[in-house]
Amino acid sequence: MSRGAAGGRQVSSAPEQEAVQSAPRAGNGRALPAPFTGRGREREHVSPLEPVWPGTPVPLGARFRVGPEGVAGTNFALWAGGAESVELCLFDEEGRERRAALTELTHEIWHGFVPGVLPGQRYGFRVHGRWDPWTGARWNPAKLLLDPYARAVDGEFGLPPEVYGHVRDWPEQHVADTVRDNRDSAPYVPKGVVVHDDASGDEWVDDRRPKTPWADSVIYEVHVRGFTRQHPGIPEELRGTYAGLAHPAAIEHLVNLGVTAVELLPVHQFAHEDHLLRRGLRNYWGYNSIGYFAPHAGYAASGTGGQQVGEFKRMVRALHDAGIEVILDVVYNHTAEAGELGPMLSLKGIDNRGYYRLQDDARRYADYTGCGNTLHVVQPQVLRLITDSLRYWVTEMGVDGFRFDLAAALARSMHDVDMLSPFLAVIAQDPVLRRVKLIAEPWDVGSGGYQVGSFPPLWTEWNDRYRDAVRDFWRGALPDVRDLGYRLSGSSDLYAWGGRRPYASVNFITAHDGFTLRDLVSYERKHNEANGEGNRDGTHDNRSWNCGVEGETDDEGVRALRRRQLRNLLTTLLLSTGVPMLVAGDEFGRTQRGSNNAYCQDNEISWVDWGLLDDPGCRELFALTARLVALRHAHPVLRRRAFFSGRAHSADGLRDLAWFTSRGTEMTEGDWYAPAATVGMYLSGRDIPGRDARGEPITDDSFLAVLHAGDRAESFVLPGEPWARSYEVVVDTGEEEQGAAPAVLHEAGATVTVEARTVLLLKVRS
Repeated sequence: MSRGAAGGRQVSSAPEQEAVQSAPRAGNGRALPAPFTGRGREREHVSPLEPVWPGTPVPLGARFRVGPEGVAGTNFALWAGGAESVELCLFDEEGRERRAALTELTHEIWHGFVPGVLPGQRYGFRVHGRWDPWTGARWNPAKLLLDPYARAVDGEFGLPPEVYGHVRDWPEQHVADTVRDNRDSAPYVPKGVVVHDDASGDEWVDDRRPKTPWADSVIYEVHVRGFTRQHPGIPEELRGTYAGLAHPAAIEHLVNLGVTAVELLPVHQFAHEDHLLRRGLRNYWGYNSIGYFAPHAGYAASGTGGQQVGEFKRMVRALHDAGIEVILDVVYNHTAEAGELGPMLSLKGIDNRGYYRLQDDARRYADYTGCGNTLHVVQPQVLRLITDSLRYWVTEMGVDGFRFDLAAALARSMHDVDMLSPFLAVIAQDPVLRRVKLIAEPWDVGSGGYQVGSFPPLWTEWNDRYRDAVRDFWRGALPDVRDLGYRLSGSSDLYAWGGRRPYASVNFITAHDGFTLRDLVSYERKHNEANGEGNRDGTHDNRSWNCGVEGETDDEGVRALRRRQLRNLLTTLLLSTGVPMLVAGDEFGRTQRGSNNAYCQDNEISWVDWGLLDDPGCRELFALTARLVALRHAHPVLRRRAFFSGRAHSADGLRDLAWFTSRGTEMTEGDWYAPAATVGMYLSGRDIPGRDARGEPITDDSFLAVLHAGDRAESFVLPGEPWARSYEVVVDTGEEEQGAAPAVLHEAGATVTVEARTVLLLKVRS
């Protein structure tokens, strides 16, 4: 790969270029036709920018500081390997542009210090180089590029033809990406904003991070906009924003529920896909990042001239004050620039070959993400971009951890997923990042991408095998109960290696992707018609049961059964060993009307409907969920830090974990291989590994959980000694109202009736 020298070619502005430049050859070796020969959009005014001092190559991005001789200004630094020259472009409020060449080049970093440039200044870059898509070279100085290190972004990405590096509407689409479009994109793209970083870190001196241990964590997956958009207690002007999530009314709900961490759907600056904009839709989830340092401007109430940074920090501080950690769902596996037919917004125009994985045919992108491109994480500059971003969000924005979307794509070395990959190795030794919560979505869409149970220590994982086993049990589709036993007790078959613990498993039944909990018991088929894709999008494998009627119904018998199934699913989740994850609104029955892929529904389909809490049944479901979370916090036997052994630890034969049939006998090997609708799980609080903060042994109550998924009532014999002498019913999901009746006591050896589709949780009394 050739590397140009600074000032190696004459920089020309967009109006002087032809609107379309044919690439040297088409796929068949012939010259391409060039029917479109019009000039680019004339700029009203482009003036030179003076002076530009040499500045420094570090740190990357735009950093306001006091420079030489006490002069205030901003240092700009951009890694652009292989580029021939780089222009810095500054914009005023009317969109007028000033340009200057960054002539200093140090280790492929172009840099310069501009006196007088203050926080709030809008800027971008133009990068010059060869246009040769067949070798992966796609430089196009007509396209204004977002600084990958921009701390804030002003404006929103639309996708008119001008923002594509190639001619988007070229008549021969199979070669469209080879025909360069020289129209200026600056009027149509957002700009980076210079922000006054608090380099001293004093802003967080009095912040109290909760630092909740993994085993004690209860995660709540939440969308900043969707959670707050319709909340009646949040002022209208703050709804849908970081400030809205920081509002006391929002935090009160989180505290009352008892969660210890919010896992925010992507808040990095993201763009909307062209195919959605053409259908009048928008990317709602945000898994289309384009700015890894910038809080998404669309969630800011205070303004987008850099104010969003402070608003985000205040949100984090408010959540910390309530004892709630902030985990970010981050998308470092791909960007919003998609494949060869995607727009040119940032990295593609800075160094396409350096930032993205390309195929042997360098025109094409390696796509392990299903989104058109994959970041080339084994490249040092890409790894630096990601780790610099992660450290920034921890040290300067105050967050407590990350959930990595399609993490297997990040763990690929050259082609295969490699648990000794540069990315995982760097994270493991980084003094900042190895201390925060790290959650992997342990798969991607490429060959060999499914890696559940394979990530190294320090990492936890979304455990989709837990999701599938619990869904199948409660819809009566498990062939036997072996898998259920592993999932309820911490998934030791997946995680009991290399020093990993039960909390390596993030247990979930629902997530943003798929049915809500209420829809899981109300629909057997997806209903994604509103997405405009002919209901072809979204998974077909929902493992759901509609209780006999598809969709909403007035049949009170069906409605009562669905409410019971919701109670069963939530109770199972919160009694399981591992880290439970709830999805915002599931605790009181939110619905997406059968959509299992609401990624583009920025409307009432996706927003949390707080009016549901006016319904008595929804209020009871919330009360049960909060009670179960509180029970989990109160009992260490429900949040173990070590796997069960299943062995007797005392002369009486009592084990830390035992499994029972409905006959009150311990399950045999044959019982595990047989179909069963009823399982009893005994959790002993007598022998909990580890010691408390004072070095004392940890002891707790013991519990028996009876899970019955059959459609008829079942008689269950309560185990006698040494397991217990008597039992107290703590939770009975067969009851609509929980905790209203006096405690029910049963003698050991007694036969109790477990109603159809019910969980009984009993505490050992003696």
